[in-house]
Amino acid sequence: MLNSGENFGHYTINSAIGAGGMGEIYLARDTRLKRDVAIKILPEKLLKDDAAIERFMREAYAASALNHPNILTIYDIGEFEKIRFIATEFVAGETIRERLKADNLPVKESLDIAVQVANALDAAHSAGIVHRDIKPENVMLRADGYVKVLDFGIAKLIETRNDERGIINEENETLRQSPPNIRHSTTPGMIIGTAAYLSPEQARGAKVDTRSDIFSLGVLIYEMIAGATPFAGATVPDIIAAILKSEPKPLSDFLKTSPPELEWIIAKSLKKERKARYQNIRELSADLKRLGQRLEFETELQRVSDSDLKNQTNSNENPTLVFSNNPTNTAIKKTRKAIDSLAVLPLANVSGDQKTEYLADGITEYTINSLSQLPKLRVVPRSTAFRYKNQENDLQKIGEELGVRAVFAGRVMQLGDAIIVKTELVDIANQAQIWGEEYRRTLTDIFSLLDEIAEDIGKQLRIKLTGEDKKKLAKRYTENAEAYQLYVKGRYFVTTRRTEKFIKKGIDLYQKAIELDPNYALAYSGIAEAYGFLASSTGGWSPHKAYPKAKAAALKALEIDDALGEAFCSLGFSRLLYDWDFDEAEKAFKKAIALSPQFPNAHDGYGFFLKAAGRHKEAIQKGIEVQRLDPLSPFGHISLGYAYYFARDYEKAIEECNKALELDKYSTFAYRNLGLAYLQSGSTENAISALSKAVTFSSGGFAFESYLGCAYALVGRYKEAAEVLENLHEISKEKYVSAYSFAMLYLGLNDYDQTFEYLEKAFAERSGFLPFLKVEPMVDPLRDDPRFEDLVWRIDLVR
Repeated sequence: MLNSGENFGHYTINSAIGAGGMGEIYLARDTRLKRDVAIKILPEKLLKDDAAIERFMREAYAASALNHPNILTIYDIGEFEKIRFIATEFVAGETIRERLKADNLPVKESLDIAVQVANALDAAHSAGIVHRDIKPENVMLRADGYVKVLDFGIAKLIETRNDERGIINEENETLRQSPPNIRHSTTPGMIIGTAAYLSPEQARGAKVDTRSDIFSLGVLIYEMIAGATPFAGATVPDIIAAILKSEPKPLSDFLKTSPPELEWIIAKSLKKERKARYQNIRELSADLKRLGQRLEFETELQRVSDSDLKNQTNSNENPTLVFSNNPTNTAIKKTRKAIDSLAVLPLANVSGDQKTEYLADGITEYTINSLSQLPKLRVVPRSTAFRYKNQENDLQKIGEELGVRAVFAGRVMQLGDAIIVKTELVDIANQAQIWGEEYRRTLTDIFSLLDEIAEDIGKQLRIKLTGEDKKKLAKRYTENAEAYQLYVKGRYFVTTRRTEKFIKKGIDLYQKAIELDPNYALAYSGIAEAYGFLASSTGGWSPHKAYPKAKAAALKALEIDDALGEAFCSLGFSRLLYDWDFDEAEKAFKKAIALSPQFPNAHDGYGFFLKAAGRHKEAIQKGIEVQRLDPLSPFGHISLGYAYYFARDYEKAIEECNKALELDKYSTFAYRNLGLAYLQSGSTENAISALSKAVTFSSGGFAFESYLGCAYALVGRYKEAAEVLENLHEISKEKYVSAYSFAMLYLGLNDYDQTFEYLEKAFAERSGFLPFLKVEPMVDPLRDDPRFEDLVWRIDLVR
């Protein structure tokens, strides 16, 4: 115990200000730098405890590695007369624990504190440090509202790994260049932390990562508002049992006005399984900030009376309050015009249940499709919108990236048969929330929920809806809720997973939906699209096996509903790539565009027809149109690059393929088209490099492998070409390999007899590559051969 006035090295002790199991804390004066500091020393009784000394010094090393305004600053680490100490900045204020003794904290103040704690943890996590003991005693509140996170005494130093989820590697517990003689691993099974704030993995004595701090922060937020911890018990074992097995009482039991969104944030933070929680602290921080901004907006809105607003505007339109960019964030009034462009982002699944994931995607897609029917509104297509799925979403930034006036976002929670959807609509130009709503329905009432969301968005966009527009918004494809759920699940597998296994699973789910509702046109259209995927160059099915089923499903969908643009699009691909019927293909694609003018696939399909027909200028313009509709999708650039390739403008083809790769560095089709363009421009080594990547990323795309083999042969690498050829022959004994693939390989080997033999087989197969023979640069060496003229003539006859 140190006494007031006592000198401790170059520090003069003023008074004791705290004590705990891991140290005594004193207010002192640094006589060298003339500033007040806090001195924390290890108690004398623990000087012989190696583990205690290690924990004490670990705090110093961990915290001293951090430099952040919300983390207590370490000034000095040392030893004086065999007493180990840490000197830190002195924070005048109170801990959250002391603050809670007076009363619970208001929601707004709790959110502000939580965001500052999250900022501190973000800095720690970025440095490879997990705090592991976030609790009210370790968060200090200064008088000016600033928050300081204290006590990194049990912080875990671990090696960071940059991965897609932003999660620190929980398998590696050592920090590079660690201080000497300091162990950083904990004994397996040892529980570290304070019982009520432990994450489930800490309570089990398992390894921890950054998501443990997220759980503890969730507990802290809950306690600040409720005045009680979410997991309670008479003894430590009781508390741990509650953490592992029980769910906390709703916040609304303690605070009737608790925002539902805050309930969601806490519920997601307190998920038992780490994978179901926020995956990094920045996601949690973003949601806390967004909620705080909304509550502040609502507070400002309440301060302005309706009479004041009426006096401030001469417009007949209802004014909208937005935040100004000035430091006081004062609410200002603006008259909002109708919004002409919108992005509907994938609704977040906050239930941590895969079934809800299908439902969230289904609601998102339904909303996109419904709103896309409105003639005066440009809606970002699904393919671009879903690029933001499972990402930390800054709505303002996304809106600016996509060039839209408004962004719609939300979350879905499913509790048994109950669905809760929380939504918001943000005006990007005015940087303000236009509208927010919470919907509560049951699964059996899913359709009224879908209709209401689409209709409410339409109203908030200030678009004048005609009677026909309202019919389009309210259009349903089935009244059977179970069939709809099967459909959205099938849609998830077909469009998201895109492998043969999952496409077949999706088809099975579509068919089950049709069994429940035989007139479910959208499910038939889904089947048509799925079989089209299976017939593609990566699908692995022969044209005879896949396309008749695709065509039959499309025709059945149109028999039920002849206004289904998606079904006409699928029919167009079957007409073009299997029937080789150019006239009917063009009709189908034009009809698809007329019915669904914002559907990028319809424009892309028509672009394929134009390429095959040799109408190069139109094909290029259609590629540009696809890019306009789907600005962040690589397929617009791939399609345009392919158009330039057939038009023999290889420089521009290469440029577009590289733009596609900037958007998706694993795009197999971009690498294939890039390789073909390089091959035709004489840059064979670049061609081989690009085609090799196409093979690598396709995971079994035999068409890509055949082009690589052709490139090998053209540069004289016959051994590698022969190996590719032998490999394809072996694979063809068990799986379908297009005869056209073999034709390309033999073409590269200058074996024209075998080339024509396999082109004849491709003709018998009804290969989807043959309609492009007239414009395909790869087959230029064959054009003077009578066998080629005969083949093209017979293809024309089939047309």
